[in-house]
Amino acid sequence: MKVCVTGGSGLVGSTIIDLLLAQGDEIVAIDNFATGRRDNLRPHPRLHLIEDSIADARVVNGVIGDFRPDVVIHTAASYKDPEDWQADALTNCVGSANVARSCKDYHVGRLIYFQTALCYGTKPLEQPISLDHPINPVNSSYAISKTAGEHYIQLSGVDWVTLRLANIVGPRNVSGPLPIFYERLSQGKRCFVTEARRDFVFVHDLARTVLRVVGGTGAGTYHFSSGQDVAVKDLYDAVVRAMKLNDYPEPEIRPLGTDDAQTILLDPSRTFRDFGEIEFTPLDEIVAATVAYYREYGVQGGYTHLRTGKNP
Repeated sequence: MKVCVTGGSGLVGSTIIDLLLAQGDEIVAIDNFATGRRDNLRPHPRLHLIEDSIADARVVNGVIGDFRPDVVIHTAASYKDPEDWQADALTNCVGSANVARSCKDYHVGRLIYFQTALCYGTKPLEQPISLDHPINPVNSSYAISKTAGEHYIQLSGVDWVTLRLANIVGPRNVSGPLPIFYERLSQGKRCFVTEARRDFVFVHDLARTVLRVVGGTGAGTYHFSSGQDVAVKDLYDAVVRAMKLNDYPEPEIRPLGTDDAQTILLDPSRTFRDFGEIEFTPLDEIVAATVAYYREYGVQGGYTHLRTGKNP
């Protein structure tokens, strides 16, 4: 197949591209490298990488119009600075509108989108959250703009699938607590954790499921989630174990920020019904693989959409 991947050098995009190339597909990827790592995509005869922004409609129309992909996988997202509303709106809202419109105009066969679980707000009405839970993304610029992008995907009239995600982690991870914990512990610095709980899901488990979506499985909106959450402190302890640290500072426990949720646990029952049971990788295996990657390639990023999420 011919597949276009936006945000191709990011955690999700590059992992999916690796699997697509392995099964013989032809790929064009777009990335502006605001958060994606250049070394995530190695040169390949069936991969063409374009450095540009999806906020430019001419770029998007040129890529999709010239390449004529069978499927577009839209992973590009802005989340680098929680106070940069303009960047979030340009990439997540305008960029998604450009992608959706171009897919409509050039008759793309299938459009795949990735949405944040924060679309349900920081105080969901139920746990786990069902797919018919009200949308309430007023907690952050990231959630607002990603939800606007999802609406454009649905407006396009193209055959679309939206995956509303648990916390996706693994090698190449540049956002959230995992790279922050590793980097600070490597320097002997103290970390903080909140009392939040999260469903940490391996990026390779997601990528394998996306290949089934590329092949035609599913339609509409799904939760990609294991259906179980763990304390963020458990993630910290897993990093300590993977780094084999005997002497390390105990983390400071902080209260949740105003834009954070205690837990957002998604109900994956429709996903399991349509895709079958998914074997989710255990947390210790995820963290061990990620720590091994950081040791070989270095760690960068530590980006977060949360206003209070950074270590001092």
